[in-house]
Amino acid sequence: MMKKHKIRLGVQLAFTALSNGYIQGFIGGRIYSGELKRLCVPGLSCYSCPGALGSCPIGSLQAVLSSSGSGLPFYIIGFLVLFGAVFGKLACGWLCPFGLAQDLIHKIPFFAKRKKLPGDKVMVFFKYAVLVIAVLMLPMFATNRFGIGTPAFCKYLCPSGMLMGGIPLYLLNAGIRSATGFLFTYKFLVLLIIVVLSLWVYRPFCRYLCPLGAIYGLFNKVSLINYQIDKRKCTDCGLCKNTCKLNIDVKNNPNHALCIRCGACKKACPADAISFSCFNNAC
Repeated sequence: MMKKHKIRLGVQLAFTALSNGYIQGFIGGRIYSGELKRLCVPGLSCYSCPGALGSCPIGSLQAVLSSSGSGLPFYIIGFLVLFGAVFGKLACGWLCPFGLAQDLIHKIPFFAKRKKLPGDKVMVFFKYAVLVIAVLMLPMFATNRFGIGTPAFCKYLCPSGMLMGGIPLYLLNAGIRSATGFLFTYKFLVLLIIVVLSLWVYRPFCRYLCPLGAIYGLFNKVSLINYQIDKRKCTDCGLCKNTCKLNIDVKNNPNHALCIRCGACKKACPADAISFSCFNNAC
């Protein structure tokens, strides 16, 4: 079990290092702007991170929607649909750098851990409101006199942008440091709130606010890679639900929209009743 846990952590660390591997950006305090930046990565990875080699699909989506005359973002929509249809929310559990950050913060033995916040039944739908309003509607309709919209999610809500982009650039670039003001302070407070909540609740940003996770979660029940429960083997012991840090009733809803495919329930099952289904075959 510990070996498999280390495999996931290793994949998370490796992908974060690979997708944010522009060393010169960290040395010089500048953003990579080469051809690779045109490509989307599957996780929430900030365009403005000094080491980012690719683009966050949510940031890219907003950039197109907020630009006058740019047309529909077919490449980005296709990327999200293709990745979601094949993997579901696996990207959140294995490839998202900010998901990794929340995982590591949650391991710190500070608060007594909880699986959800008060008001969870309502709050889990906030991420869909963020997706519709901040990611889609405001960039298209909250425009200035030049017809350029506001990338509201990236500008006002995304803690990954502050952690991976804002803070490193503030520390590395004197020009940016001298230009920071209220917005930087506000975004830092947003990040701080998420960090504190992550000490207490597992992946609060993923659970309540992340629009990328909201999109991928819509595909969980139909993705080509998903969970299958062998009801003949299941002993109804409840270990899968007790083990799940996201408090999912795995037996009755193994492909819940919150599931990040971390594999904890599968590893905990004493009857080996949970399996991955890959393209309709067990894997």
